[in-house]
Amino acid sequence: MRKLLFLLAVLSIVTLINAQTGTITGNVTTSDGKPAELVNITLEKTNRGATVNAAGKYTINKVPAGTYTIIASFTGLVSQQTQITVTAGQATTADFRLTESREELQEVVVQSSSHSVTNKASDMIARMPIRNLENPQVYNIVGKELIKQQNIIAITDAFSNAPGVNPILYPSGGIGALSRGFSTDVNARNGMQSTTGRSSADIANIERIEFIKGPSGTLFGGGISSFGGVVNLVTKKPFETFKGQVDLSLGSFNLGRISTDINAPLNSDKTLLFRANGAIQKQDSYNERGFYNSAIFAPSLLYKATDRLNILIDAEIYSVNSVQPSYTRIDEAAGFRSYADLPLDYKRSLLSNDLDAKSTGSKFFGEAKYQINDNWTSTTALAFVNEYVERSYQDYPVWYSRDSVAIDVSKYGPVSNTYTNFQQNFNGSFKTGSLKHTFLAGLNFTQAAGYGQSGGTGVIRRLSATSPGKVDRTLVDSALVPGSLMDWGTLKNITYAAYVSDVINFSDRLYAMLSLRYDYMDARSKGPWASPYTQGSLSPKLGLVYQVIKDKVSLFASYMNGFQNYPPVSQPDGSQFMVKPIYAVQYEGGAKAELLDKKINTTLSYYYIDINNAIRYTSDFFAFQDGRQVSKGIEFDFTANPVAGLTTILGYGYNDNRIINTEGMENNKVSNSPTHLANYWFNYQFQSGKLKNFGLGAGGNYVSDAYFDDTNLFLLPAYHIVNASAFYENDKWRVGLKFNNIGNQRSWGFWGAPNPTRNFVANFTFKF
Repeated sequence: MRKLLFLLAVLSIVTLINAQTGTITGNVTTSDGKPAELVNITLEKTNRGATVNAAGKYTINKVPAGTYTIIASFTGLVSQQTQITVTAGQATTADFRLTESREELQEVVVQSSSHSVTNKASDMIARMPIRNLENPQVYNIVGKELIKQQNIIAITDAFSNAPGVNPILYPSGGIGALSRGFSTDVNARNGMQSTTGRSSADIANIERIEFIKGPSGTLFGGGISSFGGVVNLVTKKPFETFKGQVDLSLGSFNLGRISTDINAPLNSDKTLLFRANGAIQKQDSYNERGFYNSAIFAPSLLYKATDRLNILIDAEIYSVNSVQPSYTRIDEAAGFRSYADLPLDYKRSLLSNDLDAKSTGSKFFGEAKYQINDNWTSTTALAFVNEYVERSYQDYPVWYSRDSVAIDVSKYGPVSNTYTNFQQNFNGSFKTGSLKHTFLAGLNFTQAAGYGQSGGTGVIRRLSATSPGKVDRTLVDSALVPGSLMDWGTLKNITYAAYVSDVINFSDRLYAMLSLRYDYMDARSKGPWASPYTQGSLSPKLGLVYQVIKDKVSLFASYMNGFQNYPPVSQPDGSQFMVKPIYAVQYEGGAKAELLDKKINTTLSYYYIDINNAIRYTSDFFAFQDGRQVSKGIEFDFTANPVAGLTTILGYGYNDNRIINTEGMENNKVSNSPTHLANYWFNYQFQSGKLKNFGLGAGGNYVSDAYFDDTNLFLLPAYHIVNASAFYENDKWRVGLKFNNIGNQRSWGFWGAPNPTRNFVANFTFKF
């Protein structure tokens, strides 16, 4: 009976709401009378709106009765607006006629698409709606337009477009990014905690990738950020127009990939929107060993419950069967010091293809955004993320001489890691006297749970560079007898956090950011390596911005803080060393500019990151928390669309990351940290004439040499990769051809794993 009464009450409320609302409809045409597809229609001071469809029509339903200003806009066009009155239960018509012709509008669409490369607008960077020129933090964005220009199918290839960033492929199967000398996992998805530690990620569902630089513990916490920053994947969202596309990619190493992106409103008033992205990929390796087979399905549903409340639900299921990168090492007595001198042929392997890995990532997210009033918004988000590894064979070759390599293999699995994350944010603006405040207050709850097992063979076989033999799964499994796999126990860490951030406008040019976060971790893990503990962490952030030229050039300076929780350490004498959270502080200053109506976006900064309570081990394996590490450097970012159809991207990062206080490694360079990183890309699409819609692109990456380990004995040599592309695109289809590593440069990345040789990708896209 109670359920029936509740249902009747809900139906009554819905009926009442509908009775008090009306509908706005209209036609939008170009100067030559043709439909003006993709123009945005919005009601001022509300979150209601629509996108003009292919027939030039739009509809906005369930608009509360009242008087509104309705705006027709499109990037690159002069907006038009008119005032209308909505009457309950009736339809109101508002038509627009643009001054541009259909052909001129199509040119604006192309220009706007290119212009998006310079757009740094994001509410997720600072967790509040402030502009790049108001933000005292450095960040880079790699968006879908650049991903399309470069025919990118591996998400890590997109990382190379961010200045000072180098992609990482972990032996565990996950992905990460080097940023400011620190390895940074991809642990954020739409600002919520996620993980790609063992299952990687796919480009199919990515709208853009945000690289937030420096220790960002204040707003993101230690579970998402590293001392180098945060990598945040922003996924594709539903919109109000029916659209879709199918992509087919073929290429080197037997590449075959098909992906789809379909978006559709599910009801006539366009309050229920659905989008689904998916991809299936199969590819072998440049090496005789290796393959990567994956599949992803990512549906999302957006419900516009009222003019104030939007509810978004999305999921992502990603499965991978692949061969993991080798963790190749060199013994000090081997007789060589560079990975370029490895005696094994670059395309050969001493291990079999059946030593593979199979994993699945399952991610579910929900978000409710409620507009409390004109100044305040509430955002409630919930995430559930699981990475499950059925099996993962990881190999560790060690070269002892030019003709002797010892093969050591470990097997992981099953392994399961689950993260449950709840987040509540309140964003608002208010004034105290003459000061304007843009304010954020948030709460976060995260629970990490997991289990796993693993075991190693030790040195299972010694081989030579010319040996015809290979280590295979049968040999490895025979060494891993039943019971030899170690049970890790159970992981259970709970983190409670609260944070506030206030951007104060002292004038229309001077801004100050004051932020503070408190984290409390309750670690309850059980197992052979677990030590239950609790830790509290306080993380401040301060920043100043002054716009030298209003809305064009700003100078900024900031103090930022990051932290990592660390469990107690068992000392050789049996005692427990209780470790405090490890802190990194960063001082940074520089300049940002957005010029020529934001067609040019550039940043130049200097940073200094200091860790003064790192864990240090003595020669007799006792731990002390007085180690120090300093990472300092310069970053330069330049993106531009100076003329229609032209994209220019230039990036440079200088980093000097050194160990200051560790026995035997004083002033050594930190492992896997190249001093110089440079990226560049030029793309041009012809706007007229016989070559109209054709385009060419070229660019590359330079990575200076780095040391494989902290002892600075073994060198990962420098390399310069050059790529080029050609394409044709109109509003119905696109065909592209990309050549990667044209010079066939041999190179080695993190963990001594070699990078792919010369290859190509051909892509065909059908749009509807």
